[in-house]
Amino acid sequence: MKERARFAPSPTGPLHIGGVRTALFNYLIAKKNGGDFILRIEDTDAKRTVLGAEDHIKDSLKWLGLKFDEGPIKQSERKSLYKNCVEELIKKGLAYYAFDSAAELESARKESNGEFKYNYETRKSMINSFTVSEEEIKNRVERGGYVIRMVVPEKETITVNDEIRGSLSFNSNEIEDKVIMKSDGMPTYHFANVVDDHDMKITSVVRGEEWLSSLPSHITLYNHFGWSPPKFYHLPLILKSTGQGKLSKRNAEEQGHPIFAVQWEESKGFKESGYTPEGILNYLALLGWKGKNEAEKYTLDELIECFDSNDINKSGARFDIKKALWVNHLHLKDFSSKKILSLSEQAKSLLEKKYSVGVCEEIVGLIKERLNTVFDVEKEVYVFVGQPKNYDADAIEKITRNTIYDILNFCKLNEELISEPFSLKESLTSFGSENEISFGNIMKTLRLCMVGSLSGPDLFKIIEVIGHDETLHRIECLINKI
Repeated sequence: MKERARFAPSPTGPLHIGGVRTALFNYLIAKKNGGDFILRIEDTDAKRTVLGAEDHIKDSLKWLGLKFDEGPIKQSERKSLYKNCVEELIKKGLAYYAFDSAAELESARKESNGEFKYNYETRKSMINSFTVSEEEIKNRVERGGYVIRMVVPEKETITVNDEIRGSLSFNSNEIEDKVIMKSDGMPTYHFANVVDDHDMKITSVVRGEEWLSSLPSHITLYNHFGWSPPKFYHLPLILKSTGQGKLSKRNAEEQGHPIFAVQWEESKGFKESGYTPEGILNYLALLGWKGKNEAEKYTLDELIECFDSNDINKSGARFDIKKALWVNHLHLKDFSSKKILSLSEQAKSLLEKKYSVGVCEEIVGLIKERLNTVFDVEKEVYVFVGQPKNYDADAIEKITRNTIYDILNFCKLNEELISEPFSLKESLTSFGSENEISFGNIMKTLRLCMVGSLSGPDLFKIIEVIGHDETLHRIECLINKI
């Protein structure tokens, strides 16, 4: 049977990285086996639907490059399917009308000190198909205001295999007769989820471990219909950086990093923070999974090739923004110069005003290793388009102003060497030996002069690219500064 996996978010809020990881693992399982990845929008709860959330979900997946083969399929447009299926269960005696009011349910909860469950035992004392006559059922159904609940069998062991956690067993007596159709005629998550997965021929369901408690109810529904359930994978939680508790939006904000793939309202996403789709997907794959070769860097195609669901971990994975930044760096440094320039319009504009396309790409090649985010591109290429705005005062004091002056004055007096950086380097080495000036201080002085600080791309490559006149101008600027 063809592999079919779905990502089924509810538009009750923006898509955070926990949801992105779920989407990614569904995508990997589908594509690993040459199957289909489907997007389903579970929008049956109109009251909780947030305006713009569905677009945020689609925008996030588009930016990340997780292309769906089908969808988006919206549950709100499939009411007739759910209606037919619930009627089938009622006819079989595996679902029933429940007419209890909110006040009556609240009273039952209070009497049981909050331990009330609507199940095989308590349903006998409530107002439902089991306790009222056929005529009253008909009258109450006509009036509306009822829900439909599933029948959970008494004293049964419900066994299901989770592909990550192995065989799991549940006592049916501890499971509630969940509502499967609400009073507004819309199905609940539990019912629509099962019906849709069967109707769409879903073979694998990947979701967070918070849905484990719902698994026995879902398996009961599959059994009621006589359907074969898909394979289930319940992913471990993404934990806070401390390792204590689930990562939340509030915690991410406290740690100063995004939690959304793309911006939501005032909250910047990873996209707006300079991360790449490749870096984020790579890092999220490593949260709960480790390839057999234990590599750190994977493209999406490499993830598909290497992914094995047997290697998904059971335990929670701690979110580490420093590791996410490192993985992003690994991708940026391996991008082509052309691609990097396409990611930073500001850097591209700065360079193209002064250099040819070939030189622009050469410059980017010199700064790749220094990139952590897309924002670093503009910062790193600036050295090739403008003189330093500031100079490292501590470095000037350590080298000493006299030494800096002697080195720069030598360069100025021998300006013909500037056009030949290799010859300039040789001459400066000899000058240093003759004047007891270390080559380290010579290099630091020139780097201060060209960059303004003691770090940056290859120094003599900078001189070669910016040329004689600009180099001489920067030498004179620092001489005047000290």
